[in-house]
Amino acid sequence: MLRTTLASSRALRVCALGLITFTTAILISSESAEARRYKHRRHHVVRESYSPQFSSIIVDGNSGAVLSSNNPDGIRRPASLTKIMTLYLLFERLESGNMKLDTEMDVSEHASEQAPTKLGLKPGQTIKVEDAIKGLVTRSANDASVVIAEAIAGDEAEFARLMTRKARALGMSKTTYRNASGLPNDEQLTTARDQATLGRAIQDRFPRYYRYFATSVFNYRGQAIRNHNRLLGNVEGVDGIKTGYTRASGFNLVSSMRRGNRHLIGVVLGGRSGGSRDATMRNLLAENLDKGATKRTVAAISERNPADGTVDVAEADTTSRQAEAAQPAFAAAEPGLAAMQTTRSIAPAKPSLMAAAAAALPPPAAKVEASRFEQQARPEPAPLTSGVIQTQQISAIPGSAEPMKPV
Repeated sequence: MLRTTLASSRALRVCALGLITFTTAILISSESAEARRYKHRRHHVVRESYSPQFSSIIVDGNSGAVLSSNNPDGIRRPASLTKIMTLYLLFERLESGNMKLDTEMDVSEHASEQAPTKLGLKPGQTIKVEDAIKGLVTRSANDASVVIAEAIAGDEAEFARLMTRKARALGMSKTTYRNASGLPNDEQLTTARDQATLGRAIQDRFPRYYRYFATSVFNYRGQAIRNHNRLLGNVEGVDGIKTGYTRASGFNLVSSMRRGNRHLIGVVLGGRSGGSRDATMRNLLAENLDKGATKRTVAAISERNPADGTVDVAEADTTSRQAEAAQPAFAAAEPGLAAMQTTRSIAPAKPSLMAAAAAALPPPAAKVEASRFEQQARPEPAPLTSGVIQTQQISAIPGSAEPMKPV
């Protein structure tokens, strides 16, 4: 009897333990499944919420005509397309002789602290101008961008003001810069049309130095760095110029293609991936190539009075946040801004003052002769020293040999 009771008690304990184990296993598996479902659902929601605003434009480099566009004036984030303007200001210094390709630039602590991608520069080091250029066009190095900014303007904030002023001088009325690299900043804004303008201007103004954008591989301190622009070498005639990406901007690309006598500049902003952005650009270039003119008829993009650009920079400092918060209102207000700039003129002078000023002016012929002499006396910039840039014909390419004059 006692033996039977013990056996029954043992069996009951085994059953209870088994039931507890089974219940625990079910709970654990349910929690794991729910966790997997939550993770998948969260990942799915994040992917669905990633929809950067898209815009594009294709401009004929020979005629200046817009061949194709999709919301070209919509306010967007430039990301690393910012570095095109950084290089524009650097090329100005090279052309004027204030800097040379072998000039050593100091690396500050601020420059070394920039987020990747970068070259890994350390405080106290130096980097040559030519290496910094190649670092920007291949790896899109943020640390090298800040080194350039500080070498030219002393600090990055002042350099950003110079960038915005230059944008206004080129007619990029909706572009505002806040840093030299394109790292995220809510006030750093642009449009596809403005980037097409800059893409044309940098080629016309600096045909010698523009060829750095065709660098496919950059060897730096034993490391081979490949260009982020996958269209180089894969699409016939593409010779640059720059890619860009942040989460807010999406995948951006400015491209230049010369095929036969035709020349197209394309801009794609807000691609959902690098591959789709590149495919969109290839399709846009292919669809519009036959529409391009075969003879150059448009004048090079010229810079307007720098003083007006300074006023616009001050206005941009106070309105960029409002523009980003209400994009349609910004676009609607732009014609008014243009009208205001048009009516900003000097008050008529009194007749006697005008006569005195006219008498004080030198004869026109003397001014023309002085200008010719100045152009002849200016030395030709030294030829470039590396890769594809050195081997191409230079003299036949249009471009100024001196800083641009205000229009």
